[in-house]
Amino acid sequence: MTATTKPVPTNASDSVDDAILTRHSIRAFLPDPVDRDTVAEIIDVSARAPSGTNMQPWQVYVIAGEVKDKLSRDLLAAHDERNPEHVAQERYYPKEFFEPYLSRRRKVGWDLYGLLGIEKGEKEKMHAQHGRNFTFFDAPVGLMFTIHRDLETGSWLDYGMFLQNVMLAARARGLHTCPQAAFTHLHSVIRRHLPIPDDEVVVCGMSLGYADPAAIENTLVTEREPVEAYTKFFGF
Repeated sequence: MTATTKPVPTNASDSVDDAILTRHSIRAFLPDPVDRDTVAEIIDVSARAPSGTNMQPWQVYVIAGEVKDKLSRDLLAAHDERNPEHVAQERYYPKEFFEPYLSRRRKVGWDLYGLLGIEKGEKEKMHAQHGRNFTFFDAPVGLMFTIHRDLETGSWLDYGMFLQNVMLAARARGLHTCPQAAFTHLHSVIRRHLPIPDDEVVVCGMSLGYADPAAIENTLVTEREPVEAYTKFFGF
């Protein structure tokens, strides 16, 4: 049964809310495999995301096994080279952080490092922890998402809805994810292993698998501002 014909569950509102509220970025996975059909089903249902004029701008590369391991080895080697020539094709973060975004960024960083026992100034430990991105945090499945370089902001917005669907569809199947912008500046390394055309830009990567319940880093759940802090209601 495809995503276009799959019936909506009668308790859809409860199950969607549960998937949203239990989704958070996992940074340590169990080695338990996830079969190809499950991954394909997640991607299939996620493609019900809306997109302007139904353009469906997403392209997905799914890797596992030795293919993933070889890519991880090359990515880690490039990460350790610290070559400033490795830059993302599109900017994800602002050139300079400003408030309130700077404080939020710092808090999540120090909350994570605090759990891991990494103190301020321990740059090598920070570097090693960042390198965990490139092993997909030991998840059995890695995903790379790309978009055609000539598409505009609207298609990138559409892409975000697709990515959220992937993460929620994974939760509905008892799986967890970690969306990762860390891969974007190493797109040239990724292209050595995956047949990504020159006209496609790497949007992000994602780890997919079962969360390791014993990993302290997986207890990190980031805070959210209250609705009143960013929402204005009129006419109620």
